[in-house]
Amino acid sequence: MVPEGLHKQPIKAISASVSSMGFNCVRLTWATYMFTRPNYTKLTVAESLDQWGLKDAKAGMAKNNPNVLGLSLWEAQKAVIDGLGAQNITVVLDNHVSLPKWCCGSNDGNGFFGDEYFDPNEWLLGLSTVARRYKGNPTVVAMSMRNELRGPHQNQEDWYNYMQQGATTIHKENPDVLVIVSGLATDTNLGFLKTRPMQVDINNKLVYEAHWYAFGNPPDKWLYETNGFCGNVTQWFMGQSGFLTTGPNPAPLFLSEFGLDQRGGNEADTRYFSCLLGHVAEMDMDWALWTLQGSYMLREGVYEMEEFYGMLNANWDHVRNSTFQKSLQLIQQITQDPTSNSATYQIMYHPQTGQCVQVGNDNIYLSDCKSWGRWSHDTDGGPIKLMGGGGSRCLAAAGDGLPAAISGECSGQQSMWALVSGSQFHIATKDNQGNFLCLDWDSSKSSTILTKKCLCLGSDSKDVSKCEDNPQRQWFKLVPSNKI
Repeated sequence: MVPEGLHKQPIKAISASVSSMGFNCVRLTWATYMFTRPNYTKLTVAESLDQWGLKDAKAGMAKNNPNVLGLSLWEAQKAVIDGLGAQNITVVLDNHVSLPKWCCGSNDGNGFFGDEYFDPNEWLLGLSTVARRYKGNPTVVAMSMRNELRGPHQNQEDWYNYMQQGATTIHKENPDVLVIVSGLATDTNLGFLKTRPMQVDINNKLVYEAHWYAFGNPPDKWLYETNGFCGNVTQWFMGQSGFLTTGPNPAPLFLSEFGLDQRGGNEADTRYFSCLLGHVAEMDMDWALWTLQGSYMLREGVYEMEEFYGMLNANWDHVRNSTFQKSLQLIQQITQDPTSNSATYQIMYHPQTGQCVQVGNDNIYLSDCKSWGRWSHDTDGGPIKLMGGGGSRCLAAAGDGLPAAISGECSGQQSMWALVSGSQFHIATKDNQGNFLCLDWDSSKSSTILTKKCLCLGSDSKDVSKCEDNPQRQWFKLVPSNKI
């Protein structure tokens, strides 16, 4: 219940770290019982730490945030929110559990309405209390009603009943905040909304959320069927949640959790993450990464457990993995501004590195996403035109193993490009002999982008059934943008 990290670094320092890493929002979790049960509502931070024998954490907090020790749990939460607000960081308050404990097990009593610790009326009281307490606080921009509904008791009828009540309850107390709705099956299933939308009117404040991890994915699928499996899981995500952003009545979708072990070493997870990055960039989704914290005071009986998914290290004073941080550059930016009247163009994005394609004198190369080349690819199988600069210039292949070129010839065979493979991330053309060549980044040969024989594809540009190579160096995504 006490926000993590306060025994490691001052609130101001942690908040500054969030900002310096390029984030503008924190999804801050809370437990229902913090606001509904006297044995929690009256508890101070010092008393809570004492209850769990956290002497070292208490000493660390006395050093780094001494003013917090005497606060109630709610007051400590507000102190963290105020610290984030001072750095222009907004907050999404996420009702994570009812009984304070580590989340999430299918049978932990916190999973679904009516479970041992999950009384629906008490949950509504908690939502009402929190919404009211933060009314008028500009830092709190949204409330997520419940994290990862799950377990053997989950069903659609109760979901509609209580989620609609929860949304109405929050909006009544605090009409300024967005209300975030989670689905079933640990936030992976909102597909039932295709046939039965929610019946709630809260003045366009409704946002849906989804989680997307590699959990449950067979590693061999990522390792040996990378292209096709990326396409399959992307279709799965769109079918379960992403569809909400499409059609005649689209709704906002918040990807509220995704991530991986930042130590590396799990190649299947790395390929999942590149696949996800390409899709998130294409949709310009709002998102929250799991996770910020580098360690826990106490987790499942273990003191000072390190969190390897965390952006910060165990001492909360440095970025855990700077390469991983840089891979988020593009998706941290708004690329599709709904208020802009500017013409849409395309960014050429390389998900494996998180970098964007820049234009040299007569070639293209990868660099950071502080700027990028602007492209137009109106027809699959047609030219990729470079926008701006006057004249007609297009992307062209010079041959296998040679740098991709910028050419004034836009009608030849080697200037015609198609999106191929199950992932739709390969951008391919044909050489003079009719063989497919794909854009390729070879890290051993600088940042220059070449054209090479397409990895893991047959002569017909279709996925082969099994491939030992990693095709992701050839993954490029054309991301729509109207950013000036």
